[in-house]
Amino acid sequence: MVLPSLSIGAAVGVILSAGFVYVEVGRYATPQVPVTLFEERREIFGYTAGLFVGIPFAVVYILYVLAMDNGALPGALLFLAILVGGTELAQWAVLRSRYWGRGSSGPFYALGFRAAIGGIISLAIVAEYLGGPSLRWDGVVLVVLQSLALVALEVTGALFSLPPGGAEGRTGGGPLPAGIFAAVGFFLLGIGQLAGEAGSFGGAALTLLGSLFLYRRLRLRLALIPAPSAGPKVELPTGPTTYGRTKGSG
Repeated sequence: MVLPSLSIGAAVGVILSAGFVYVEVGRYATPQVPVTLFEERREIFGYTAGLFVGIPFAVVYILYVLAMDNGALPGALLFLAILVGGTELAQWAVLRSRYWGRGSSGPFYALGFRAAIGGIISLAIVAEYLGGPSLRWDGVVLVVLQSLALVALEVTGALFSLPPGGAEGRTGGGPLPAGIFAAVGFFLLGIGQLAGEAGSFGGAALTLLGSLFLYRRLRLRLALIPAPSAGPKVELPTGPTTYGRTKGSG
């Protein structure tokens, strides 16, 4: 059951995260807009990087959920701090790299990067549930709802973590407000382990709805991002030209 559960979990995680990038980020690429507002190759590489970076965060999230399930609150808070602080630090590093950090298209690369992290964490929780001793329809619905909430939480955090101001408007918050928002979301997802099935559904639903509400406000900055430059401008000569003749030639 291990391999099928991993395969199904991977399918769920990729469908949710890659689907978000294709639909939402793709809204700002041709032919939906006259000029693509980001470099598509960098977007793909950012998403791929997020898949690899998301693996240790998925492990930390599982440890966080297990600690909450066992009532080990100090350990759960430690894993929560690692999860939230680690994702914020990873996004900070991506947007300050030479490859993704040049230009104004960084928010698009941050979205792809964080969506992939959310997809990998979703893979982990789906695979863990499907690898359990029993399956129930309400349990399947719950893990799908939690997966949606995780991806929504990550992509909203990607935009919320961007500092306000700049050419793309004043929507944003910064790493500290984004970290607090993510900590509350992850706490709501984990509190269900103590509050039972109703608490799990309620925590996932609140996280999803809150993330969607905030994302709709933050996404306004995406439409204001200027398209990346096609290359360095070529300065045309302004003075008289010799048309191939050298000075002094007759």
